[in-house]
Amino acid sequence: MSKSILITGCSSGIGLDAARGLKARGWRVFATCRNAADCATLQAEGLESFVLDYTDEDSIAAALEETLSRTGGTLDALYNNGAFACPGAVEDLPRGALRAIFETNLFGYHDLTRRVIPVMRAQGHGRIINCSSVLGLVGLSWRGAYVSTKFALEGLTDVLRIEMRGTGIHVVLVEPGPVTSRIRANAIPHFEKWIDWENSARSDDYRTLRARLYEDRGPDKFELPAAAVTKVLVHALESRRPRPRYYVTTPTHLMGIARRILPTRALDWLIAKG
Repeated sequence: MSKSILITGCSSGIGLDAARGLKARGWRVFATCRNAADCATLQAEGLESFVLDYTDEDSIAAALEETLSRTGGTLDALYNNGAFACPGAVEDLPRGALRAIFETNLFGYHDLTRRVIPVMRAQGHGRIINCSSVLGLVGLSWRGAYVSTKFALEGLTDVLRIEMRGTGIHVVLVEPGPVTSRIRANAIPHFEKWIDWENSARSDDYRTLRARLYEDRGPDKFELPAAAVTKVLVHALESRRPRPRYYVTTPTHLMGIARRILPTRALDWLIAKG
């Protein structure tokens, strides 16, 4: 029998490529999306897809129940991937903006993971893969909301990995850098909802930020396709002894090294230089 995996955030980018790639490798993939219309698109191409909205506890419970009903009560792997960004200076982030992004990027991951663990404990094995980011290693200007969720995810995942030792459940972090996705375009509604940039002390800086946010300038210098993430995901899922962390893209490797060897002020200078 093929192994089963539940993946979140499959409407585009990393999640979509993972769903297609793992299905091609023989995995039984449950590719979930926040919107029903996106699920219908995936169903049309032959994927098993249904709604999972990280901000809705009932949706999370229903999605897992649907998964288990199709597998007979087992699940080999969970890939927490869905997330969004809300660009803006930290001083301009209202409480509501942080509450909203944490609901999806952290609390939803945690809720779904807690529901999956008893299933994996009962069967004696499992893989829990959390998609973090280079921004879970270092902070970059204008990305404070997203960075804070990924730093929190890194800490929570590290502790969970330690606590799951001896259970047969492997807990892994995947940390991509610039990867082709819709995260920039998907961030625009959140920016428009929460950031009062025209009345900010940094309104002039926002004019540059908005140009980068609204204009599609093509791939980043170090950008890789989503398939680069799927490649390491396969290793995390199928190797007998997966690594605790998988870096993806050159910037992630460089920042991982820089964080370990540079004093804080030197790292701040390097990041500020871009």
